[in-house]
Amino acid sequence: MCLGVLILALVLFAPPLSAEAQQAGKVYRIGILSAGPVAPRAHQWDAFRQGLLDLGYVEGRNLLLEVRAPKAEGGSHDELAADLVRLQVDIIVAATAPAILAAKQATSTIPIVMTTSTDAVAQGLVASLARPGGNVTGLSMLQADLSGKRLDLVREIVPGASRIALLLNPSSPNTAPQLRQTEAAARALGLQLVALEARPGEALDGIFRAGIKGRVDALVVITDFLFYGLRAQVAELALKHRLPTVSGFGSFADAGGLLTYGASDTENYRRAATYVDRILKGARPADLPVEQPTAFELVINLKTARTLGLTMAPSLLLRADRLIQ
Repeated sequence: MCLGVLILALVLFAPPLSAEAQQAGKVYRIGILSAGPVAPRAHQWDAFRQGLLDLGYVEGRNLLLEVRAPKAEGGSHDELAADLVRLQVDIIVAATAPAILAAKQATSTIPIVMTTSTDAVAQGLVASLARPGGNVTGLSMLQADLSGKRLDLVREIVPGASRIALLLNPSSPNTAPQLRQTEAAARALGLQLVALEARPGEALDGIFRAGIKGRVDALVVITDFLFYGLRAQVAELALKHRLPTVSGFGSFADAGGLLTYGASDTENYRRAATYVDRILKGARPADLPVEQPTAFELVINLKTARTLGLTMAPSLLLRADRLIQ
């Protein structure tokens, strides 16, 4: 058999390359649309990177990350999302409703993976959790559903509490569903809420001073990208005004807040990598159900409790997943 015929036979009868092998030399470009400046959220995006690494995606080898973030807390995402679309990234990974909405408005074809969403259906991000439809899917945080539980925790740490300050961002799409649930829980518990409204760019110290002129017994922080980025300042002001504070992410307790209850603020980012992987392998966002957390952590900062002169009940300490000394 001549050499040319032999080569032709090898080509014709060789087994087809797998999809993985065909993509072996491809470098995927993933757009990251951060909720706010990256520095206060570095641990979250590190968890996302680790999730990708665990799945075989290595930056500089088969992965390129295009990171876009507002320069200030509460900054616009519109132009950042448009920039990622112009780059023709393979997927946009967006954190919290403002970033997700900006991405959704910028493209109807590039897949969008949510790392966190408060109420994706009510906010128009997906058609349903089970079948998202469109180009958006990802993860939810169930923040609204936990609002009542956080008021219960306020009662545990301050048994005689009657007036609760509520720190909220009225301009955020994350606020309304949480506020409704918190108000309903407050009515059931006979608690009076005092709203501290803080918008992007406003000075928090003045808002605290003006909002708590009357006596309040504790502070509940409505979960929002703005306060997450400013969590150290929120914790410092709460201590300055002697306010026991309950919020939604463990990072608040790490920053000096008294107590937090909610889903892990890094696990969703790690899990978002699995959505990226499935989409890159051919899955359609429309067919990937939105994932909701099944585990929640209670974190208590005992150093802050001592500073406030609070004695935490042994039953509460036993339930804590993490105690900060």
